[in-house]
Amino acid sequence: MVPSERLRTPRTPRNLQQRSTLAGEAAAAAAEVESALVLPQDPEAAAFFDVDNTVMQGASIFHLARGLHRREFFTTRDILNAAWKQAYFRVVGVEDPEHVAEARASALGFIEGHTVKELQDLGEEIFDEAMAHRIWPGTRALAQLHLDQGQRVWLVTAAPIEIAQIIARRLGLTGAMGTVAEHVDGVYTGRLVGDMLHGPAKSEAIRALAARESLDLSRCSAYSDSFNDLPMLTMVGDPCAINPDAKLRAYAREHGWRVHDYRTGRKAARAGLVVGAVAGAVTGAVAAGVSLRGRRR
Repeated sequence: MVPSERLRTPRTPRNLQQRSTLAGEAAAAAAEVESALVLPQDPEAAAFFDVDNTVMQGASIFHLARGLHRREFFTTRDILNAAWKQAYFRVVGVEDPEHVAEARASALGFIEGHTVKELQDLGEEIFDEAMAHRIWPGTRALAQLHLDQGQRVWLVTAAPIEIAQIIARRLGLTGAMGTVAEHVDGVYTGRLVGDMLHGPAKSEAIRALAARESLDLSRCSAYSDSFNDLPMLTMVGDPCAINPDAKLRAYAREHGWRVHDYRTGRKAARAGLVVGAVAGAVTGAVAAGVSLRGRRR
């Protein structure tokens, strides 16, 4: 949960670096920390996992949007528009600033006026229905290995922090960092705190959390499927590529990183056309807004 019921953006950052830094700091501030009485046996080491296509097959927020569509919270036209945007970024594999800005503005317009509790309650229900069976067993085992070694494990994702926390809690992880939408008294204002937690913003979040929790990043691990998460992967001592896209696979092999691929041969062969983190970030912003459109007022 976000520690304060009033989470406001102090000012609007003008450049990407400022937005990434603010997004990372907000995500770290909102990250849940385990409340167990027993302290971690290895408090200086931790593991950080991307979610989409790393922990879970597909985009987590897109699964949420599909679940809401079945409940007739929005139209078929809305979800087809979200699906088109997802397909565009997966095939093209590059970030178009105009498309990203359009997706962000669209999503925030939809979410404005809704409550945090709405998103949390819907996420809990649909996780069981559409997400639980999509968790990669191999990645789940890797996360459990870190827990068994007395280390803490956080998810780091472009998905909204509310959804990320549900996934982390259901998997028994320490907590999660995700995109933070500004809200006042539990109601979304229609603005993000900084930007989506994507690319460089993820490394900012990890850096802020590491400072708060006294982590030694040289002893930490990070896992992702996307070359766009290179800032996060290169800041730790133990990076690992999970179900990697073609660029990340090549980079990981060149630098001697661990690589795990839990997909079938056919799915793995298509990895060259996919840039997972971009698709996840953009689809997350679009689908989060689309999924709440039908419930507005």
